[in-house]
Amino acid sequence: MKPETIAWTAFIGLVLYTSWKVVEPLVTSIFFGIITAYAVYPLHRKLSQKRGHKNSALLITSILLMLGALLTVELVLIFGKLVTSFYGDFAALAEWARGFPFPMGISRVVNSFFNQLGPNISKYISAQAFSLPSYLLQLVVFFFVLYYSLLYSREIRRQIESLFPRKHAELGEKIISSVDITLHALIRAWLFLNIAKGFLMTLGFLIFGVSDIYTAIIAGLLTIIFSFVPLLEGWMFWVGAAIYFYKMGALWKAIGISIYGAVLVSPLPDYTIRPVLVAKEAKLDETIVFIGMVGGIWAFGVKGVLIGPIVLNVTLTLLREWKEITKARTSAV
Repeated sequence: MKPETIAWTAFIGLVLYTSWKVVEPLVTSIFFGIITAYAVYPLHRKLSQKRGHKNSALLITSILLMLGALLTVELVLIFGKLVTSFYGDFAALAEWARGFPFPMGISRVVNSFFNQLGPNISKYISAQAFSLPSYLLQLVVFFFVLYYSLLYSREIRRQIESLFPRKHAELGEKIISSVDITLHALIRAWLFLNIAKGFLMTLGFLIFGVSDIYTAIIAGLLTIIFSFVPLLEGWMFWVGAAIYFYKMGALWKAIGISIYGAVLVSPLPDYTIRPVLVAKEAKLDETIVFIGMVGGIWAFGVKGVLIGPIVLNVTLTLLREWKEITKARTSAV
């Protein structure tokens, strides 16, 4: 190999590696920005006929930005209350455990456990608090990606289609179609399931007597909103209700709403009902969707819940195409 070729290869490799390191911390924000743009694209297409392409992208991004700002404020307030409540409960539990008449050996272990756990929890909470600027930066990147994805949506589609050689244009269309169908199924299932979670959370608050009907409705609406935030979901509200009942001494109510929330709100429906809805919509096997979601989360984190099923569906599309090509070659022989 010529020295010039080696130098250019090394230079290109260095540029690609550096580019990846720059983008890597923001991959999740970029990914969800693109997915959100895809989800609201039908609305953007209709709105751009009346207000223009640029104004439509700006309007949709502005509305979502306001909702994101309100959600961020709500998150900070809830996080502060949870931390305060948790510290009080943890201190009470530690005091009770240290005063309980355990045998000498177990007593030492319990004391050592709480002595080590307390500082570690404080470090974790402090790290989460100091990560707020990082979260806000991720949010800024998310909205920039959302806006420009909507603004240049036509050009992006043309560029994706141009990546496939003309002789494989049909295969390219099949791959794009499989991605489109799976994404539509995932987004619709997400919307339907989140609305159902909100309704069930309201119903649960009323059945177990957590609050009056107005507060229960607010809890349901917040469950719908927070279910769109990765890792939060609706479990926060039934956990909060369970803690409330436990503090009030209503142990059976705390257990009851915990079972109700875990089975009907979160997390069980995400791994049972959601794969069924996606499989039905995308005409896929439920097992494939379930493996895609679980394996995707394991491999790629939160964004894997979308990446997993899409990748498996594209893989199935390629396998079917390969099978047809092989069959055609066998017939020709």
